[in-house]
Amino acid sequence: MRFSQRAVIVTGGSKGIGEGCARVFCREGGLVSILARGADAGQALASELTRSGPGRAIYIPCDVGDHLQLKQAIEETVSVFGRLDCMINNAGQHPPAMTIDETSVEFMQELMRINYLSTFAGCRYAVPFLRKTRGTIVNISSMTAVLGQEHSTAYCATKGAQVSLTKALAIELGREGIRVNAILPSNIDTPLMRDWAATLADPDSALKRVADMQVFGRMGTIEEMGEIALFLASEASSFITGQAIEAEGGASLDY
Repeated sequence: MRFSQRAVIVTGGSKGIGEGCARVFCREGGLVSILARGADAGQALASELTRSGPGRAIYIPCDVGDHLQLKQAIEETVSVFGRLDCMINNAGQHPPAMTIDETSVEFMQELMRINYLSTFAGCRYAVPFLRKTRGTIVNISSMTAVLGQEHSTAYCATKGAQVSLTKALAIELGREGIRVNAILPSNIDTPLMRDWAATLADPDSALKRVADMQVFGRMGTIEEMGEIALFLASEASSFITGQAIEAEGGASLDY
């Protein structure tokens, strides 16, 4: 097993890409701490993963936008598992489309708090424990960080900030043996994606259009993203740091 008896924290771990990470790490023997606001979904997933094994999972209620809650959740994880080997900063929010004229400064500040400052805080509070294990950090960003997206200026900026943080922190922590990387997904088949499609007149056609953006003619899966995260957290990627891995199914090709 590729992560046996090692501990990982996944923020936003109860659904979507976070759930995919939790499932993959637990399947590989990991000790998984699921941080999320949704108690029912978080506890249900933790119980399911512990039953199925071979790893073990716990759920800790946490609003990552409150950095003190996040600090306490990281400390609680270490108290339960006795160690921390990987921090996956996944939690975030994609707001509805809005022009720059519709985007207030106050809204931008709030989105930075949720999407970027939570990532910074996750890194900041995890690093003291990761030093002891020469662990890893995986930040979940987005392809919009490098490609942009119409009427998503605020969101793209927060995702780009995550990538810059990843690169700078990789330089700072490299001599201490801590590796820091980011994953930039394109269109992933998540509940959020399907909820978005359900608001449209023809959900099936909308999902097909999104799927066709990738050269495979499909969206990525949450567990495919989890597998990339596991690779970046394992010794298989021991010479990789400061990278923004574009997990986009060829969506940026054929310009």
